Amino acid sequence: MLTCTHQELEAVVCCCASPARAMGASLSLVPLIDHFARREFLAAGLLPNSVTLPYPEDGGDDGKSSSTCTVHYWAPPGEPNLPPLLLIHGFGPRATWQWRYQVGPLSRHFHIIVPDLLGFGGSSWNSPSASPPSEATQAAALAALLDSIEGMKGKRVAVAGTSYGGFVAYWLARAAGPGRVGPVVIASSDLLKTAADDRGFLKRAGEGWGGVHELLLPAEPAAMRRLMEMAVYRPPPPMMTPDFVLRDFIQKLFTDNREQLIHLFKGITVGTDRFQVTPLSQEVLIVWGEHDQLFPVEKASAIQRSLDGKARVEVIEKTGHAPQLEDPARFNAILLDFLLDADRPALACVDGSSL
Repeated sequence: MLTCTHQELEAVVCCCASPARAMGASLSLVPLIDHFARREFLAAGLLPNSVTLPYPEDGGDDGKSSSTCTVHYWAPPGEPNLPPLLLIHGFGPRATWQWRYQVGPLSRHFHIIVPDLLGFGGSSWNSPSASPPSEATQAAALAALLDSIEGMKGKRVAVAGTSYGGFVAYWLARAAGPGRVGPVVIASSDLLKTAADDRGFLKRAGEGWGGVHELLLPAEPAAMRRLMEMAVYRPPPPMMTPDFVLRDFIQKLFTDNREQLIHLFKGITVGTDRFQVTPLSQEVLIVWGEHDQLFPVEKASAIQRSLDGKARVEVIEKTGHAPQLEDPARFNAILLDFLLDADRPALACVDGSSL
């Protein structure tokens, strides 16, 4: 999904449209957005890192796997002096794009760790014969990542995931248990998605689409434009999304690694008997955009019921599928209110002082 706000897209298009047309539309906007997103992470004190780990076959590592994976992540240097918080991105652009408005405000209270999930950004695996990473595989890789980071082995961590990242966050919380994973935030993430939901999505998208993948992995400007219209509450006007701009995004975000993204898409188990939603022991916050057309807001209440009705639900007005980008001030305030209150004894500084 293209996670670029109306204002950002307008700025980069205005800066580049005329030169791009003069040069045959050869200028790319993707590096500009990359630059701004990375700048937010660096300003928050996070640095890029990567670690090589055993590939967790079938969601677990028995120590016998000959395959490895490389997990790229952003985190502050050194051991944590603040409670750790893991931010898990959704299916689409790299993590820096999706969490760029959160890392600054949240880093004042938490030791932020932002990984690229396997197959996204700088994270990869080296076994072409391995089955597609499932949510369980992604969660196991993140658990191994946490244990590999200085000062993090065995340390309790809060987790927030958006969209596909919410699937992984839920699985990590359930598999690791409350001793390892504390408060959990599920944002815009339909843990109960079924084939009927996919049919509903295609109906909302209109006629002419052969499957969900045609929109979530767009190959043509028309598909990208429709995805943007469905994903955000106020999509940019057509003049801000000319075909050459959309083709650039498609090329850089989807075409260059399309086979791998299709492989990952096939690994999603939500909606199958391999992904059964049961209540979590941890405190849970469910955050949703009021006008989400990918996962309708009604699903937030259904997920709450599946978690024994104990989860807190917050719906953010005038936002779509990415409320953390469309109304970051409100989104951040909701997260901080929940995280700072959910498990206060665990949210103490390492030196024993309170936040």
